[in-house]
Amino acid sequence: MKDKKRRGIFITFEGPDGSGKTTQIKFLANFLKQKGYKVSLTREPGGTKIGEKIRKILLSPSSSGMTNLCEFLLYAAARAQHVNEKILPLLKKGGVVLSDRFSDSSYAYQGKGRGIEIKFIEYINKTVTRNLVPDITFLLSVKPDKGLKRVKKRVASLSKTKTDRLENEKISFHRRVMKGYFEVAKKYPERFVVIPAGLSIKQTSKIIIKNLIQRGIINGDS
Repeated sequence: MKDKKRRGIFITFEGPDGSGKTTQIKFLANFLKQKGYKVSLTREPGGTKIGEKIRKILLSPSSSGMTNLCEFLLYAAARAQHVNEKILPLLKKGGVVLSDRFSDSSYAYQGKGRGIEIKFIEYINKTVTRNLVPDITFLLSVKPDKGLKRVKKRVASLSKTKTDRLENEKISFHRRVMKGYFEVAKKYPERFVVIPAGLSIKQTSKIIIKNLIQRGIINGDS
């Protein structure tokens, strides 16, 4: 549901670690730029100087003693800064914002994954996002064990890089997260597009673009 006060397009990508979100965001960004759209890429946690500092705290393996509530509130704090400093100003200028995760991730990770009450998460999210809702959300699904294998493979290819605090969680946690994503997608079917694992990068990209055009979110003219 688009806010009458903003003119831009807000597209979010959700999914567990190793689902291919980053790759698809880059593909879509290039496609939209070629169509003449002004595109901005961002991520959560992060997106702003303050948000990136919070991201380091959240994902650092040295933060292993962090409580579940502390984790959620830090995500919420980063999101509040993200929405007010970056996302809303870009949308009001008529731009397209592509975000690697947004508020739905809290339902999956902190709600289903950590067991924090969903009503509490909903209340905080509505407050920090100022009721901002994406125009469309693409959920890239992947089996947790397969996703984590992709993550470890990627990490191994990068020098001096280790898996982060959440990636280090037990497989049972990641399974709960994926289940949480399916639940939130089922709750908001008018907004979510669930793309199953096993498709090629090009096939997934085609599904994303097709949905954006069919729903009238972007112009389908060549």
